Amino acid sequence: MLACVFVCAACGLVYELELVALASYLIGDSVTQASVVLSVMVFAMGIGSLAAKRLRPRAAAGFGAVEAALALVGGCSAMALYAVFAWTGAWGGVWADGPRALLVGFSLAIGVLIGAEVPLLMELIQRIRRQDAGGAVADLFAADYVGALVGGLAFPFLLLPWLGQLEGALLTGTVNAVAGGALVLGLFRRDLTRRGRWLLLVANVTVLGLLASAALLVDDFERAARHAVYGNDVRVALQSDVQEVVLTGGEPGRPVDLFLDGRLRVSGRDEYRYHEALVHPAMESGPHARVLILGGGDGLAAREVMRHTRVRRLDVVELDAEVLRLARHDRALSALNRHVFDNPRVHVHTADAFRWLRQDRRQYDVVIADLPDPGITASTKLYSQEFYGLARRALAPGGRLVVHAGSVTSRPRVFWTAEATMRAAGLRTVPYRVDSRAPGLAAGPDRAAAAGAFRGPRDWGFVLGAARAWPEVRLDPRGPRLRTLNQKALVADVAAAEGMRIGGVAASTLVHPRYGD
Repeated sequence: MLACVFVCAACGLVYELELVALASYLIGDSVTQASVVLSVMVFAMGIGSLAAKRLRPRAAAGFGAVEAALALVGGCSAMALYAVFAWTGAWGGVWADGPRALLVGFSLAIGVLIGAEVPLLMELIQRIRRQDAGGAVADLFAADYVGALVGGLAFPFLLLPWLGQLEGALLTGTVNAVAGGALVLGLFRRDLTRRGRWLLLVANVTVLGLLASAALLVDDFERAARHAVYGNDVRVALQSDVQEVVLTGGEPGRPVDLFLDGRLRVSGRDEYRYHEALVHPAMESGPHARVLILGGGDGLAAREVMRHTRVRRLDVVELDAEVLRLARHDRALSALNRHVFDNPRVHVHTADAFRWLRQDRRQYDVVIADLPDPGITASTKLYSQEFYGLARRALAPGGRLVVHAGSVTSRPRVFWTAEATMRAAGLRTVPYRVDSRAPGLAAGPDRAAAAGAFRGPRDWGFVLGAARAWPEVRLDPRGPRLRTLNQKALVADVAAAEGMRIGGVAASTLVHPRYGD
């Protein structure tokens, strides 16, 4: 009996974590998604516990039905959420839209079913061995909490890396159905009528059949959903230790696109606009013999840096080894970055940017932060006052730090929060913005993808900072020839950004992050 409680508790926690993880991958902002899923689920568990009081006279039949329903709903939840994301469009910004409503709906349904387990299990335990209520509660919750521990550890270390989101949820549902059905049809079969036993058996066999069918079709489903999101020319799709990485295109007439967790990081159509604006104003406004790029594992910012002949050393610090591997060895992506990682002056490090700055004591003339969008929770620490303080320490005398801080037009509060945070870290800053020039075809870390639609910002916002003197945003006429950027346009871009300034914006810190829409 307690072994069944252990297994069911493990399965229940896996369902919760699976919803949190999938919502974070597809929507972003993991703190918000975890808060929504867990709070709704705990609330629903209370509702389920109250509702289960009416099932206590038929506790065995009720528990069998609850476990069969939980196995089906929890096991299929990941496929349903991914299908809605892939075929109905991006997750909107209001709670009333379909995908978000489905996420809340699954959290409610799974929470109600998990909450109904405890009163029914308490009733069944009392039928096996009469004991005081305190002892029964202690036994039940001991098995429940230990099972939750095992489920919580199994999800990130076993299910997610070995099976992935979809197959992991289906396997969990299968285990849940077998455990619940075996308990009721084994230990408590005499509590059921003959008709009740047959109904429960048929229900469990049906659930297991549906889960098995879904498992057989999951590869085809995943390919179809991926094509619905990214188009029909997906060449590489993998889940690294850090994120989902997808490459599309790369054939003649089909520019290569790199997606990280569903966000278009690189578009071969126009990526040069973003990378020229990120790199060259910082490089050409002073010395640039030693350069550090934080992020930029695709090699495109490094490509622009190495166009400057005076660069003696370039260090690239990238968290995801798979992105670096593709940038080196994928034919289309390595051609786009001009095989920059084969240059002996380029040194690549697989590490977290924050940790690297804490441990590294070298100083650089230019530090380039080519990082994910600041509005993503996982990236918030890389746009904090503490992070910019570490980056300031890494600057040589006269050194500059340039940061991509999101769109000035689309997300002004996020942009000006990043600028205020840099100033709070002791940097003198000059913001500037660059038009994307091709609405809907904007490369860089600001564009999300869903159902084949890519919505980009109207501009990119950058902040150039220096520790001592005010930095000068300028282009050297003797520098590399650029495709779109020029000094006149850059001066106008600085004035345009300054004209959009928002006052009263506070700095963001590790303990008080202020990014978000």
